[in-house]
Amino acid sequence: MSRVGKKEIKLPEKTSVDYKNRTLVVKGEKGTLTRTIHPAVDLAIKDNTISVTIESEDRKTRSLQGLTRSLVANMVDGVSKGFERTLEINGIGYRAEMKGKSIVLNLGYSHPIDFPLPDGIDATVDKNNVIKLSGIDKEKVGQTAASIRKLRKPEPYKGKGVKYAEEYIQRKAGKTGTK
Repeated sequence: MSRVGKKEIKLPEKTSVDYKNRTLVVKGEKGTLTRTIHPAVDLAIKDNTISVTIESEDRKTRSLQGLTRSLVANMVDGVSKGFERTLEINGIGYRAEMKGKSIVLNLGYSHPIDFPLPDGIDATVDKNNVIKLSGIDKEKVGQTAASIRKLRKPEPYKGKGVKYAEEYIQRKAGKTGTK
């Protein structure tokens, strides 16, 4: 039973929605997002609310209803508030700096890594070890953060590497004596 899919999405002020030919366009203060809606679901827009309707009650269609509702809600939140993801860099000599539209990362390799930011993503580097990514597309912000973290995942012994700010690294005990 899809409970998420049946919830209505309330549109904030200064946010407009246009839905034609299975293409949803959401415009707000921060920008514009566009997405094609799956043919199994449909959107009903009235009185500053969006509801996701389905034609059949099979399992796949109900799951698509919940997915579509979540995607549309993220679009509405993105153009009105935006999304932010914070990464922390831990390790001696590990640091990051902004150079134009890319981030230069020193992560213990023999060379610095130049990470170009995708369109629509902004980044700031605080104190050489905190990266804040922001944008209106939640999927893009999350994928960019995951790509940066993948360059040097945190290891469990000393915690060195790139981690999300809210992430907890489970530590392991190191080697002990052989006797």
